[in-house]
Amino acid sequence: MFQIYLPIAEMSVDIFLLLGMGGAVGFLSGLFGVGGGFLMTPLLIFIGVPPPVAVGSEVNQVVAASVSGFMAHWRRRQVDFKMGVVLLSGGTLGSAFGVWLFEILRELGQINLVISISYVFMLGSIGTLMMMESVRTILRRRSGTTARRKAHVHNWAHGLPFKMRFRTSRLYISAILPVGLGFFVGVLASLMGVGGGFLLVPAMIYLLGMPVSVVIGTSLFQITFVTAVATILHSANTQTVDVVLAGLLTLGAVIGAQFGTRVGAELRGEELRGLLALVVLGVCATLLWRLITEPSNLFSLSVVGLN
Repeated sequence: MFQIYLPIAEMSVDIFLLLGMGGAVGFLSGLFGVGGGFLMTPLLIFIGVPPPVAVGSEVNQVVAASVSGFMAHWRRRQVDFKMGVVLLSGGTLGSAFGVWLFEILRELGQINLVISISYVFMLGSIGTLMMMESVRTILRRRSGTTARRKAHVHNWAHGLPFKMRFRTSRLYISAILPVGLGFFVGVLASLMGVGGGFLLVPAMIYLLGMPVSVVIGTSLFQITFVTAVATILHSANTQTVDVVLAGLLTLGAVIGAQFGTRVGAELRGEELRGLLALVVLGVCATLLWRLITEPSNLFSLSVVGLN
């Protein structure tokens, strides 16, 4: 009834549907403490938004969502700026590489397929691991076992050269680790429209060995600037950023996050992870089903030579 035209997506969508989607993902973000980009992009694809536009517009929405979180942690002095800059150096290169790869795949006509397959693999892996961890934690709590896994173990990576001292994180490690991690997250941001916090946060804790108190703020610092770079590059090179779409999603997400935060305070951590795992696996199954089933409208394009 209340349709709004999306100029870059070249389609009309119910404005309340977009606000509702933004609110739902914002609610999940507040409930589970995740950015939500890895859920929003598949949902946009489900309602008919072209995958390239879904990626370009969602990475813009992630910028807005990350800024507010970063500012909150900055005020609490929970950001390691030196580590963030090193991560950002790799993330900027990764964003540029991701946009370049995005352009090549789009010219080959394979970008839609690559985005869908990447999401199936990523969501399937993350959802399965989260569900396994949640079930183990619940069973351990019911049996009365309180043994905890060691958070950080030194391995071969800590023998790498180019070591730097990060005083806020109380670390002395090779700069190669955070640069490589930032590069990988930058590629994800440009190619899939996600902030990458769901991968960056555990990697910063278990691989880099950073204190949990500064991990979230430092992650948001890096994500804010990497997704901003990805947004600018997509706007200039691929023209897939729909500001109208991103603005409506952001508005809904801001409202939904407030309610999600309140509800999340009433649930246990393992219960939250289990619920999020079910949501992630549900989205993954839907994407996989759309990939393997025959489309309702079959058509082909051919080029006919003219004499």
